[in-house]
Amino acid sequence: MHNHASPPAHSRRSFLTQAAAAGAVLGANDRINLALIGARNQGRGVARRAIAAGARVPLICDIDDAIYAAVAPQLEGPQGAKPDYVKDYRRVLDDKRIDAVIIATPDHWHTHMSLLAMQAGKDVFIEKPLSQTIREGQLIRDAARKHRRVVQVGTMRRSGEHFHEAARYAGSGKLGKLCLVRAWMCQVRKSIGNPPDSQPPAGADYDMWLGPAPKRPFNTNRFHYNWRFFWDYGNSELGNQGVHMLDVALMGIQELLGKERSLPTQVSGQGGIYWLDDAKEVPDTQVITYDYGKFMLVWELHSFANHRPIEGAAAGTAFCGTEGTLIVDGSGWRVFGLNKDIVASGKSSPLTHEQNFLECMRSRGLPNADVEIGRLSTTLCHLGNIACHLRRDLKFNPQTEAFGDDRQANALLEKTYRKGFELPRV
Repeated sequence: MHNHASPPAHSRRSFLTQAAAAGAVLGANDRINLALIGARNQGRGVARRAIAAGARVPLICDIDDAIYAAVAPQLEGPQGAKPDYVKDYRRVLDDKRIDAVIIATPDHWHTHMSLLAMQAGKDVFIEKPLSQTIREGQLIRDAARKHRRVVQVGTMRRSGEHFHEAARYAGSGKLGKLCLVRAWMCQVRKSIGNPPDSQPPAGADYDMWLGPAPKRPFNTNRFHYNWRFFWDYGNSELGNQGVHMLDVALMGIQELLGKERSLPTQVSGQGGIYWLDDAKEVPDTQVITYDYGKFMLVWELHSFANHRPIEGAAAGTAFCGTEGTLIVDGSGWRVFGLNKDIVASGKSSPLTHEQNFLECMRSRGLPNADVEIGRLSTTLCHLGNIACHLRRDLKFNPQTEAFGDDRQANALLEKTYRKGFELPRV
């Protein structure tokens, strides 16, 4: 088996050539060419919205022929041309037509692909959560700055104006003394069962799919979509869906404290599988508490019920103060005053995340969910998962982004990678 971790010499030369040309500015009328890496579900949706915003997607990269066969026609219609197809993501990085990549792979591939894409002179739209560890997030941020790349993380609520309205209101002082921020997800996850190991589908490069993850026999539960329920590839529901609501919480916290004080000083919490006896490894029930000194942030997951969601919202964020409580979700925001009546509100707004990315590719400005913003909300997810793994309170230093002399917790700031798939140095 050849080494997937780093490109051959001719690829590295092309990386340097493209990186040297990366300062070229796109004109207002230049059509932006995106490559889609990971074409199922979210990747397909991002690509379609980017095409609607004026981009082209001339290239799809996926390890599964069946995914390309299903998705290519869905992109061909809106843009009038069928995308080309490659299975090896390094061929995308060598393609000089491509201005930016959409990375919508399982989480365990995010860091490798984004680092090499930026080194190759490509801008990056990367699905949430940004990384699998706190250290990986730092590396992606540092590479984006070094190579002067536009990086948009897929926390789309950053591109919804009503979420910003809510965050500004939360930081305005109108809620009185803010004591509690809440973020939650209420849903019903169906059983994924316990199917036996089997052979990978014909036309799928399973070894490349595994990439830096541990070598394991193929199992349908560890492949398309259900990979997110396993620690090897994902970040639990906290990173899968919680990152959206935590990111809105972070928006309000940043209004209150400033972006440089986005992270807590103590984390505690529990999570467990109390609902289904199936192959899942990640919690279906979880409560995490983040202590900011002046107030508390709490994340709550119910994957077993949505018949009475928290605050009437299946997936939302709340800012609770002495003079009022603000609740915000996809439908809008509302503030409940001391008399329990609604004293302020705002309607939902469209999420223009892909359009914002394309605009920033031209202006070279920071996008709404710039890599550092996405890194901070992803860090909250990592902190919660580390607390769940260790099942104890953790003291965290936001300046060093480490756990002091807690060796057990500090060991979880990083991860090991399968031989041949070590992190690239960029």
